[in-house]
Amino acid sequence: MKMRILGVLIPVLALALAGATPPRLQGPCDIYGAAGTPCVAAHSTTRALYAAYSGPLYQVKRASDGKTLDIGILPPTASPIADSGGVADAAAQDAFCTNTLCVINRIYDQSGKGNHLLQSPPGPLFPGPAKGGFDTQPIADMAPITIGGHKAYGVYIMPGMGFRNNDARDLAINDEPEGIYYVIDGTHYDSGCCFDYGNSSTNGRAVGTGTMETTYFGTATAWGSGDGPGPWIMADLEAGLFSGYNAKQNPGDPTIDSWRFVTAVVDGGGGNKWDLRGGNAQKGGLTTFYSGIRPGSRTNSSYYPMHKQGAILLGIGGDNGNGSAGTFYEGVMTTGYPTEATTDEVQANVVAARYDVQRVSLSRVTTFTPGSTQNVTATFTNVSEVPATGVKLSLSVPAGWTARVSGSVSKTFDAPVAPGASVSAAFQVTSPSKTGAGFLTGRAEWSIPTAGRKQFDAIPARVRNVLPVKINEVRLGTTTNTTDQFIELYNAGSSAADLSNWTLVNTQSQWAGVKLATIPTGTRLESGAYYLLGLSGSGLAAPATVGATTVQVRSIIGLAPGEKVDIDGEIRTIAKMGTAAAALTTVFEPVSTGPWLTVPAGSTNLPVTNAAGFSVGEKIGIDIGGNYELATVTAVGQAATQTTLSAASAAGATNIKVAASDNVRPGDTLTIGTGGRKEIATVKSAGSSGASGAGIDLAAPLKFDHAAGIDVSDVGTGISFTPATRFPHVSGDAVQALGSGLTLDRPLARSHEYGAAVVNTQAATVGYQGPPAPNQWFGGTLSARAGSIALLDAAGAVVDAMVYGSQQSSSSGNGTITSPELATLEGDQGKGGCIVVVPLPIGGAGRSRGRFPNGADADSNCTDFQTQASAFLPLGASAGATNIKVGNMTGFTPGQKILIDTGANLETAVIATVGTAGASTVRTDTSTGATVLPVASGMGFSAGQTITVDSGAKQETAVIASTAFGRGGGTITVSVPLTATHSAGAQVSGSGISLTAPLSKTHAGGAQIASGVPTPGAPNQF
Repeated sequence: MKMRILGVLIPVLALALAGATPPRLQGPCDIYGAAGTPCVAAHSTTRALYAAYSGPLYQVKRASDGKTLDIGILPPTASPIADSGGVADAAAQDAFCTNTLCVINRIYDQSGKGNHLLQSPPGPLFPGPAKGGFDTQPIADMAPITIGGHKAYGVYIMPGMGFRNNDARDLAINDEPEGIYYVIDGTHYDSGCCFDYGNSSTNGRAVGTGTMETTYFGTATAWGSGDGPGPWIMADLEAGLFSGYNAKQNPGDPTIDSWRFVTAVVDGGGGNKWDLRGGNAQKGGLTTFYSGIRPGSRTNSSYYPMHKQGAILLGIGGDNGNGSAGTFYEGVMTTGYPTEATTDEVQANVVAARYDVQRVSLSRVTTFTPGSTQNVTATFTNVSEVPATGVKLSLSVPAGWTARVSGSVSKTFDAPVAPGASVSAAFQVTSPSKTGAGFLTGRAEWSIPTAGRKQFDAIPARVRNVLPVKINEVRLGTTTNTTDQFIELYNAGSSAADLSNWTLVNTQSQWAGVKLATIPTGTRLESGAYYLLGLSGSGLAAPATVGATTVQVRSIIGLAPGEKVDIDGEIRTIAKMGTAAAALTTVFEPVSTGPWLTVPAGSTNLPVTNAAGFSVGEKIGIDIGGNYELATVTAVGQAATQTTLSAASAAGATNIKVAASDNVRPGDTLTIGTGGRKEIATVKSAGSSGASGAGIDLAAPLKFDHAAGIDVSDVGTGISFTPATRFPHVSGDAVQALGSGLTLDRPLARSHEYGAAVVNTQAATVGYQGPPAPNQWFGGTLSARAGSIALLDAAGAVVDAMVYGSQQSSSSGNGTITSPELATLEGDQGKGGCIVVVPLPIGGAGRSRGRFPNGADADSNCTDFQTQASAFLPLGASAGATNIKVGNMTGFTPGQKILIDTGANLETAVIATVGTAGASTVRTDTSTGATVLPVASGMGFSAGQTITVDSGAKQETAVIASTAFGRGGGTITVSVPLTATHSAGAQVSGSGISLTAPLSKTHAGGAQIASGVPTPGAPNQF
């Protein structure tokens, strides 16, 4: 291996001595090509993967104006020191993205096949959190590194992010052989599904075992694992992560926890064989963790022969399972099965590229308040192979800020910094009295004797200087009223805050952000005071203009003719009831061959995913949260269709069988297949769906053979309207049928924005119900599942934000992050991310998420927000009982007051002791001597727990050895045989919660328990 690296470097050194410009070095795809297994996809944001490649590596998009820039590669240079170039031009990105955020918009394919990686479109089961259900895009500067001594950026994937190309060409399909490798960050991973790179389905669906073949890195254990705690290199073959032959653990696949850069290799196909290999991308060779036949192939055909589909993905699973995290630097896919010697040579090439850590880094910067000070540490690491001299660290800050280290604006280190060593300087940064937001930049300059000149590097970080007003408590609804929502603001500062014209922005996962409320001019919030906003029973689904007598609304529940409504401060009487707006749909997303359609400005028709709810003469809202337009429907056509072939079709056929045909009409244009076997067909007639249905007759014969399951799409005839659009619109833009609305007794005197509150005090089952009454109403609902709420001051600076969603876990789509640009301000987004986890809703007053104590904020969404503990009584409890059995014990403590049940049956109790969870019943009669106990439910039970079985003379205790649960119940295996018979229905439980006094009421099975209730407008209690 050392000889190989020297073989690359010595010619460059010789050319340097001769003063000549060195040639570009060969890349991994040159090696694969020479071995007869050429690359058909080659992606990297750090370097060229062919010696001759001179195109762009990736594209960044700027948040401030939406403009894009292709990032190319550095050319070879002769002086001041010979350099072979071929690495990313990171300086171009830095200049383009100065003082704004950029995202990585696409990663170019270097193979010449055009297999570029794009923002992943939604999967039906696991849509992304971005607009239209697309996955979010990586922030472009979150993974700085060096390669060959040059600065570069990797692709930093957080849960919810992903890339895909469902329309790829010339990749392996079915059991054709291929090779795959990627280079990744060995310290950035999580347990979510699935940080993959490789071959996948063409439609964002899990389409069966053996339909994928990708590399994977992480700690997911739901499908399989390696040895130790992980992370592991594994292969995702669909419906399973594999590290060997067995579906579960392969002891030969080691935990990889000491390599900063990791090479992962999966090769397979062309017969019943596959390889799993890995290595340190900075030194040494590859180790083979498995080489052999496909998983389970001795007994079944799940993974042999394979049924690969020929699409490409990065950072997600085949069904768009986007709960994963990781950082990608480079990866390729080949056609043909590479030999071990070839992949060994590729590994040597990766090592010779000299991946290393970033030169300049900054400690995390948290929120400033006016006049506050915090320490920010700048660090320089020498990644060159010779000492760095005259290292100087400085910190540039926005106007009015100061940054000092030992009384100076910079620090110079007299001693040389050895290769691999680091030096740091802690700067005392002070913000001005004026609020605002911007960027501070850590800078380093140094000299390398052989370079003949000073060298420079820099790294930016966002900063904000804002008043300490916090999003203090939020309720997203209850089981009895899903719209009983509120947002509470709290002034944690020592003086009053002027909230005039501050805004709240609501972003529901899968949709664009919209303004939720603007706080009125003149609003002052005293120190320690609360400002409460409540969701109104309805809200405007479209802007309303001066003089309007009809308004479109999101809900008509609880409204009736003759009732008064308050429309954002204007009181009107409902003269006539119409219909509410329908649920949002989107401009059609052709996920297999798009993923975007672009409809130009001046259009009077849009293809839509769902045409339900649209009526001629009624209004249509277009691109809610974007370039919003309002029009009147003139014709309602058919929604688009995204389906598959139900049966194989041969070239020359004029009839195809499809899984769905309800919206297909004669004259429609179909897109059949993907990549190089994609073709366009015109519908002659459309019949019933299914393999045995009449199918679709085509106007001309098919050009290609198409297997069952191949994708078919039809944009449909869509919705027509007037006037024509003023803006272009793309797939994923929100479209809404606005209904006929409410007719008012007299015209409106003012204009009102989309989402303005429509309040009816008689509506007792929808909206925030209090007490207390809110200071202000808002009219647009918060997502109860995932989203973000941002509080902006009058200048637009983010004062505070709450990014929320499900618990990140060893699963497909949990923990996705709706607004990465906010999440990175509000938490360290390493590993599985840091968001506020949404509590499961309960009845009564429900549960909330809030800061405790009030205003506590460490810029860590995952730890700053607390919630009320909650459980339920699986078997109920009788009046007089002093012990209750519960499904879980999380959050309950001795001495705590709890609320049992809701409504008229509500009572309070105080916990005396907390034992173990679990409460169920025996499912079928069990004999003496049995060690397996069939039970109705397994919630709360765990191995090692002591349980009580039955009551009276048959009562006995047992220790759980293991549990197995699924739909319809499960089993508890005990460590010692049971000593008595137990009939179906006998109780099985943990020790439960003991109370200080007997219950005064009887509570049915399923009754809830909570440690407290939300406290809108009052101090939080958790």
